[in-house]
Amino acid sequence: MCESASAVETDSAEEIVQKQFDAYNARDIDAFLATYADDVELFSFPNIRTAKGKEEMRQRYTLRFSDTILHGIVTKRIVMGNTVIDHERVRVTLPEGPGVMQAIAIYEVQDGKIAKVTFISGKRTPGETL
Repeated sequence: MCESASAVETDSAEEIVQKQFDAYNARDIDAFLATYADDVELFSFPNIRTAKGKEEMRQRYTLRFSDTILHGIVTKRIVMGNTVIDHERVRVTLPEGPGVMQAIAIYEVQDGKIAKVTFISGKRTPGETL
C-alpha cells in the first residue's frame, strides 16, 4: 500500500513540474507561477537564496520571458517521491548572442505546488543550438 501512495505522489510531482516547464516554454508567466507555492524559495546551489515568494519570481522571470528565443528541453529527469530533478538545456539570448545554457533544477513539491527549487548552473555556449 505504501508503494502505491508513493507512486501517486511521484506522478503528481512530475505532472506539476511538467506543467511548470510547459508554461516556461510558452512564456506564460501566470500559468508558470500558478504551479508554485506562494512562499516558494529559489536557490543557487548549494544554499544561496535568490528569490522568495511569487512576486520576486514574477520580477525575475518577466524579463526572461521577454526573450523571444527562449525555449527549454529536459534531457534527463529523475523523480523520487516529491522531488523532481531535471537536466535542462535552454536556448536564450546570451550577452554574445543566441546560445544555450545548461542547468540542473531540483524541484521540491509540497501540497500540489513547487515549494523549493535549487539550481546548479552549467555552461553557457554562445552559438549552440538545441
